[in-house]
Amino acid sequence: MHAVEVRQLRREFDGKRGAPPVVALDNVDLTVPAGTVLGLLGPNGAGKTTLVKILATILLPTSGTVRVLGRDVAANAADVKPLIGLVLGGDRGLYTRVSARNNLLFWAALYRIPKRQARPRCEAMLERFGLRDRADEPVERFSRGMKQRLHLARGLLHEPQLVMLDEPTVGMDPVATLEFRHVVRQLKAEGRTVLLTTHDMAEAEELCDEVSLIDRGEIKFTGSTARVGRLLSGYDRIDFAASQDDVAHRFAALPGVVGVSRRGPGTWRAEVAVNGADRADLIGWLAAQGVADLQTAAPSLEEIYLQVLDTRGMVL
Repeated sequence: MHAVEVRQLRREFDGKRGAPPVVALDNVDLTVPAGTVLGLLGPNGAGKTTLVKILATILLPTSGTVRVLGRDVAANAADVKPLIGLVLGGDRGLYTRVSARNNLLFWAALYRIPKRQARPRCEAMLERFGLRDRADEPVERFSRGMKQRLHLARGLLHEPQLVMLDEPTVGMDPVATLEFRHVVRQLKAEGRTVLLTTHDMAEAEELCDEVSLIDRGEIKFTGSTARVGRLLSGYDRIDFAASQDDVAHRFAALPGVVGVSRRGPGTWRAEVAVNGADRADLIGWLAAQGVADLQTAAPSLEEIYLQVLDTRGMVL
């Protein structure tokens, strides 16, 4: 069973003062296999949070079908809610005038966790996210990063099968961010599915099995980072060191070399067309010129992401 199945999803919001409807999501198709981590990437206003809210039954689709673990989010919302954990961040979902412990106990009651299990589970979450020492303080005294950790504790309290994290590390310090990444790996090891919206490309590249690029309400592409690089960027990279500028200039003129740019004194980066000249021949040419220090790699996720935004309107 897929954790998420979205087909021809459209979501509109009423326009202001008689203006035409605003299309937040347009003909979105998305499938997330159970037990995987999917990164949802896109600029502000791309439709990421709208999609997450529909999966969480907070918003209804205008048209199309959305299923979570086989349940339709519109027709069977009550069956979907116990299966999902949602972390939106900010102060939403937290009661700031009461303690962190009481926040979790309150949510445990809403999740209908049996009383004999609720308190031990709340204590375990406070420990897991480094909040036990301040568990009895009002949440309004917490830093932004501490509130975000409490959000994570709340979202995992009922042990959901699908965990949706919307910009979860915003406001976290580097140590807390590393701990969060460990939590995501644990969730995957437990067989849970994670949907992660983020602007942190390093985070997505490190944690996600696949990424979906969304812009202006449309899914541009879904696939592994390596596959995104092959199909969207169209090139690989060769980084090399050459003391003579002439070597780099002649290399740039070879078939299959898209361009060569200087990275620093005596160091260069070449973009090589994936469907152009054989990369091994190009590496052999550099070796024949006495170049021994070189590395090959696919484009980073950040480079791919920026390219998609620079080519808006592309058809894949």
